[in-house]
Amino acid sequence: MTEFKKFPKIARFSREVIVSEKIDGTSGVIFIGEDGEFLTGSRTRWITPEDDNYGFSRWAHEHKSELLTLGQGRHYGEWWGSGCQRGYDLPKGEKRFSLFNVVRWCLHGQTPQQIPTADPRIVKMQDVLPPCVGLVPVLWRGRFDDLDVDAVLADLRENGSRAAPEYNFPEGVVIFHVAGCVGFKKTIGSDGNKSAGKRGALV
Repeated sequence: MTEFKKFPKIARFSREVIVSEKIDGTSGVIFIGEDGEFLTGSRTRWITPEDDNYGFSRWAHEHKSELLTLGQGRHYGEWWGSGCQRGYDLPKGEKRFSLFNVVRWCLHGQTPQQIPTADPRIVKMQDVLPPCVGLVPVLWRGRFDDLDVDAVLADLRENGSRAAPEYNFPEGVVIFHVAGCVGFKKTIGSDGNKSAGKRGALV
């Protein structure tokens, strides 16, 4: 008999969204297994220091002891900086790794905040990142109904990158719908439409 597959649950639209700066680098992932297995990857494949992607695997293995404190799982982020896409005017050779999960983590040296849960009796706090790892900057957080993404983009364009404050040509934003667990990107300029807009225009 054919296996029954239930229709997936539909997330509520009027729930929290988190808008973060979209950093123009290259995707990176740190995988830590139950047995301490340590792997590094790009967006499409596993990489090694000998078969690397912009030096991410080499950097990760050099910082392995710190990165293992992230704990078991897959930790996704952006590897960015000098010699990688926009570069963000960082000093020659300097690159950074910024994780995407701004809910779970707080930066080294900051005070962990409580993470909202469906059951208020359950208290869950953020984990603290090791010093070598950053987070993508949060630009706006609130209910989806209240989001004015054009205003967030206009502010980013006018005031420059939050990831690299001296850099004035940021790429755009990522809008993450928490309940739906889905993200969308919107860029400053043509927003992926080659026939529309100029650099710096909002579309």
